[in-house]
Amino acid sequence: MLTRRKIFSVRVLAAGMALGVLGGASVIAADNEAAAPAETGLLPSNARAGECYAKVMVPAVYKTIEEKVVVAEASEKIEVIPAKYEWTEVRIPVQQESEKMIAVPAAFETVKEKVEVEPARTVWRTGPGAKDRIANDQTVLSALALGLPKTATPGQCYNEFLQPAQYKTENEKLLKTAASEKIITSEPEFEWVEEKVLIKEASEKIIEVPAQYDVLTEKVLESPAYTTWKKGRGLNEKVDHATGEIMCLVEVPAKYKTIEKRVLKSPVTIKKVEIPAEYKTVRVKKLAKPAQEKREAIPAEYQTIEKRMKVSDAKLSWTQAGAAGEGKATGKTLCLAEIPARYETITKSVLKEKASIKKVEVPATIKTMRMSKLVAPASEKRIPIPAKYETVPKRTKVSSAKLEWRPVLCETNTTKELVTDIQRALQKAGFDPGTIDGVIGSATLRAIDSYQRKNNLAHGGLTLQTIEKLGIKIGG
Repeated sequence: MLTRRKIFSVRVLAAGMALGVLGGASVIAADNEAAAPAETGLLPSNARAGECYAKVMVPAVYKTIEEKVVVAEASEKIEVIPAKYEWTEVRIPVQQESEKMIAVPAAFETVKEKVEVEPARTVWRTGPGAKDRIANDQTVLSALALGLPKTATPGQCYNEFLQPAQYKTENEKLLKTAASEKIITSEPEFEWVEEKVLIKEASEKIIEVPAQYDVLTEKVLESPAYTTWKKGRGLNEKVDHATGEIMCLVEVPAKYKTIEKRVLKSPVTIKKVEIPAEYKTVRVKKLAKPAQEKREAIPAEYQTIEKRMKVSDAKLSWTQAGAAGEGKATGKTLCLAEIPARYETITKSVLKEKASIKKVEVPATIKTMRMSKLVAPASEKRIPIPAKYETVPKRTKVSSAKLEWRPVLCETNTTKELVTDIQRALQKAGFDPGTIDGVIGSATLRAIDSYQRKNNLAHGGLTLQTIEKLGIKIGG
């Protein structure tokens, strides 16, 4: 019978490890046997003695970015400069015919725009209802490998079916002697004739007209931004006196450089000159009667045997709810549910009609008197009005959920005192671990899993990241 401490080790194993810690001691194997799981990916390749690892589910990461949205488009303001005149004593029109300019301001209208701040997403549930629990990532990954469609429509449900292996006995006709042919041939016959043959085909000579370019400068990416692992140090550097190496993921920014770039101004063109074909009369030996063959078929010979054949292997499959599946239903159901996108409505001013001018004709006045003569006509000055912007927050996905090896606590690297500290920290954080007894039971495991999901931590095992988040120091 498994003790409570052994049950804890088995649950660490079920979180993603193919091998684990049973009964307070690590499973020991010969050197050659222990190397095989690590080479095939069953264990982390960089594991250290005294440390335990579990393949845990690292949740998806989201970030909120600020998006710049136009709330008032760019426009322009028109300033009218009036005409200038001067006086003269001649018998000519007192004032020449002219135009008067009236500025008509730009017209705007206020509109509302719906902006997406969080994208829609889909999740797999264990039933069609909104209250049915969301299926864990391991269940969904297994179902996808067994035929659950990756491009399902939200609202569709699929049931799991088991079909046993199928066999049948039938007579099979096997070839004993293959069919063949007996061939009788005759020689070809030729005759001499004169023919005009092509010795050089007609062609074209192409004269190239070079392209013309402009030289522009452009800022280009020399090396993209990337992340890299660097050695670091931390509070959980030692676990039960077994030193473990800590790696930190740091971001190296992108590098840019300015280059000169030739831009095509006018493309290269060609001029084609025809070159006629050339022919020559030659005497050739021409086939008058081709070689012939006569084929006599020799039929194949067969023999019959009785053979038991497998028609199909036993298999699990997923079929859309309501449709007949292959085999017997196992009772498992997955339904794709859609969580809609979230939007915010913003108000912005949109240019409806640009600013313009209206010209009004002013007729000339003819008198014998001092005349006001037009020196400079009325003109306009356009002043640009820049666009107005507003920044709105938008939530986007940075990385998807994934399975990853993480250091965890297990029988080989924990103590009753440390488990007691973890239970108290969980209780203080509002997650009920059950009795504070220094033993990790089902209530403590449920509290750990709830705490990890609430704080967006990797879940599936008691990781050192979770212990650090609870504010507990490991080792000394």
